Amino acid sequence: MGENADNEMVAVPAGRVTLSDRRTQRSWAVEVASFRMSAVPVTQEWYARVTGERPSTARGGRLPVEGVSWWDAIRFCNALSVHEGLTPAYEVEHGTGSADGDATAHWDPAADGYRLPTEAEWEHACRAGGTGPRYGPLDDIAWYRGNSGDRVRSVGGRQPNAWGLYDMLGNVWDWCWDLYDAEVYGTYRVLRGGGWSDEHWSCRASVRRRSHPTFRIDDVGFRVARSTPA
Repeated sequence: MGENADNEMVAVPAGRVTLSDRRTQRSWAVEVASFRMSAVPVTQEWYARVTGERPSTARGGRLPVEGVSWWDAIRFCNALSVHEGLTPAYEVEHGTGSADGDATAHWDPAADGYRLPTEAEWEHACRAGGTGPRYGPLDDIAWYRGNSGDRVRSVGGRQPNAWGLYDMLGNVWDWCWDLYDAEVYGTYRVLRGGGWSDEHWSCRASVRRRSHPTFRIDDVGFRVARSTPA
C-alpha cells in the first residue's frame, strides 16, 4: 500500500450474509446495502490527525490504533465527519454524569458521515464474495499468534481480500456497531476479525467476540464505514 493510503475508502457491493450465534445455535440472513469501508484499520497517524490523541501502547504512525474503546471509535467517527464537512452519524447522550458508562448512542442511518460497520456489513466485506472461513491462506493475509512476533504490525502488510480490504483478519479486532446479545450481555458490543495475539481458530470470517463498550486493550482497534447515498 502507499504510504498515505490510511484513509482510502473501498466500495463494498450490496449482498447477503448469514450470521450465526453459538450460544443460541441460531442463524439469520441479512441483506447488506452497498457501502464504503476503510481499506485498512484506522491507523495511529490518522487517529492523531483527527483527535490529537495517541492512546496506543505500541507507537508507530502506520500501526493500527489500539487501546481504544467502542466509545472512542464513535467519537472518532463523529470528529472525522465534522472535519470533512459531513453530517455526524451518531448522537451521544449522557446520563447523570459525563462518563461513557452511562451514555447512549443513536445512529442516524440517513447521515452521510463516518460510522462503524454493522456486524453484517463487516462479515460481508470480509468474505468479499467467498464462502470459506478465510479469504486466503492465513499466513498470507493475517498477522496472528503464529507469525506476528507477539506484537501489532503496520497495516497493509499482508495480502488484501478480493475487494481490496487489508487486515480484515488478524492484527487488531474491529469494533462493530451492534450489540452482541442484549438479553444476556447488556451493552456489550461486537468485535470481529481476530488479532495479533490470537490463535488461528479466532481469525475466521464468522468468529464473534464481545466486550464492554468502555473496554480498552492492545489488540482491539476499528475501521470506519460510510453509507452509499440513495
